[in-house]
Amino acid sequence: MPGTVGHVPASPAPIPGASAAGTAALVLGHPWAGTPLGPIERWDPAVRAVVDLVLASPVPMALTLGAEFRLLYNDGYAELVGTAHPAIGRPAAEVFADVWHLPGIGDLVERSFHEGRSALGRETILPIVRHGSGVVEQAVFTRGCSPVRDSAGTVVGVLTVAAETTQVTEQLQSLSELAAALSGTLTLDDVARVALRYTLDSFDADRVAFAVDDGGGWRLVRRVRGELLDEADERLPPLWRRAPDDSPGPLVVTARTGVPSFTADGQPLAEAAADRHDQKIRALAALPLRTSVLRGGLSVGYQRAHPWSAAERALLTASAELVGQAAERARRFETQHGTAQLLQRSMLPEHLPDLPRLRIAARYDPGVDGNAAGGDFYDAFLLPDGRLGVVLGDVAGHDVQAAARMGQVRAALRALALTDPRPDAVLASLDRLVASLGAEGGTHELFVTVVFGVIDADREQLTLASAGHPAPLLRRCASPDDEPSAVYLDVPSGAPLGLGCRPGTSTVPFTPGDTLLLFSDGVVERRRQSLSVGLAGLAGAVAGAASGDPRALCAVATGAVPGATEDDVAVLAVEHALMPSRSASMEVPAEPTAPSRVRHWMTAQLSTWRVPESIIGAAVLCTSELTTNALLHAGTAARVEIDLSPERLLVSVADSGTRGTVTRAQTDTLSSRGRGLGLIEQLSDAWGTDPTVRGSTVWFEILIPPG
Repeated sequence: MPGTVGHVPASPAPIPGASAAGTAALVLGHPWAGTPLGPIERWDPAVRAVVDLVLASPVPMALTLGAEFRLLYNDGYAELVGTAHPAIGRPAAEVFADVWHLPGIGDLVERSFHEGRSALGRETILPIVRHGSGVVEQAVFTRGCSPVRDSAGTVVGVLTVAAETTQVTEQLQSLSELAAALSGTLTLDDVARVALRYTLDSFDADRVAFAVDDGGGWRLVRRVRGELLDEADERLPPLWRRAPDDSPGPLVVTARTGVPSFTADGQPLAEAAADRHDQKIRALAALPLRTSVLRGGLSVGYQRAHPWSAAERALLTASAELVGQAAERARRFETQHGTAQLLQRSMLPEHLPDLPRLRIAARYDPGVDGNAAGGDFYDAFLLPDGRLGVVLGDVAGHDVQAAARMGQVRAALRALALTDPRPDAVLASLDRLVASLGAEGGTHELFVTVVFGVIDADREQLTLASAGHPAPLLRRCASPDDEPSAVYLDVPSGAPLGLGCRPGTSTVPFTPGDTLLLFSDGVVERRRQSLSVGLAGLAGAVAGAASGDPRALCAVATGAVPGATEDDVAVLAVEHALMPSRSASMEVPAEPTAPSRVRHWMTAQLSTWRVPESIIGAAVLCTSELTTNALLHAGTAARVEIDLSPERLLVSVADSGTRGTVTRAQTDTLSSRGRGLGLIEQLSDAWGTDPTVRGSTVWFEILIPPG
């Protein structure tokens, strides 16, 4: 009858293979005579053979004997017993009281015992305490239960073998998480960040790397265990390095040939090691990214010998497939996005006039997903009589046709203004052109709004005309001691161009300390929000700005109204400076010594201008950070410009290779190993980033104390 342990009149004998230490000592020394099982020396030889097997095995095993399922187990199984250890000789239902009643736990043992058949429990979650840490973890096990029979063939217990599959289960779960994370990536930078983070964590690796083809060569980026990266660093463009097409590195070879490679022990990176981290790698797996659009690869490495199991190879292959699909989408997006942005920005002025008393800045941010050209435009140009013409307009649409029409309108407006700069005359002639373009294209949906103005700095006047465009905003501050104010100018708003526009003009004073702000409706319009709320928010933000500097006001204006917009955003600002500013610039080569050269040049220049030492120190430190960031993440030469007025010091660093912009919402640090934007945030009064035709510009402003 099941439940009894057969006794034999044999003399006591030691159990072969069982050590007198650890759990084995507890089993052998347990007072079994006080239990229904009787003294261990008199147990049936078949049962004692199973006990021998359990105690000698490194695999977690447990044996439950008798109808009460009295428990004995080995060292490997002690972790599953957890805080109840030692529990030798106690009923299993009592030891595992919290989980015994759960499906796949106690019923698996009982069924095997009573039915005399083996049973398999897959993906069983059990609480364990690892290595006496005292911390309970939920681990995943596959458990096999087999009936144990005595010499007479009677079932007297159940042998349980537990194989932990926590790591495999977690890797499968992380594969699902990888797919979800990759679904939100747009660029190759995004794909690289997600792929490196996933492989490093999921495979518990020491080094991971990602590579993609780059037109005759390769771009590679890696992560190593212990690298200190915070959330801000994760959002920065990765630190790519380049490799020739014939590089001997396993990752490049795999990416080039499409053949995966697995090294269990050796020096796989000996010929292509970049530093000591690479030299320490002994085991390396390199998987190709199989796509029709690009070639690439993903590698995982360890500093110890590592046999690559079939399951692990399959998981790596699946991961590479997901990464490859995301990289293909990203390459397509970047190609389309780059074409749209280049088209858009090539139709905007690359350089605005540089005048002693009129400071000018502009900003354009694409709407929708940034993957289509839009119709917003701005321009500023000198007229033959020395006055300044300024314009901002909006051609409806987000496609190539809208961008082409925008280019036509902008070019025609400048040509008309150079002939007759009166704002009303310019817009009236432009109205006829737009109507002609609409008739030529057989459409009545050509919707164009424009505001055009002429600034006469000598007479301190501003003359404006509008064709259905939002009224410009004027920030007034007659002296640094005055409280700034911002008012919308009363400009007669005619019909949009092409609809018989008959614009009127408005002339207002434009005195030193004033700043004019022209903007598109994307700045103030938000869904489910009144336009008046957006206009009020913009006016309040401009009036409350630290200074009237045009670049700072453009940044303030684009972020003045909370909420996302699907429309393009264009802003143009012109400041009538209280006093002329001084400026200087330096071309920075893409060399390791460049930040040091910038620091020396800037310190000398600002000292010559008699800038206070406290401001020099802060400005030089911030500029060094921006220069380092440009060289690291863009990999191209940069241009540093400084502009000093009595009210503020403005510094900008422009590169021509950044594949993404750095924004306040994205990052708190800049140079991914340095103090970055957190430092610039503390030392400056305002900062921002502006996308340009070929790269991006990051700038900061420090106010000059009176006196």
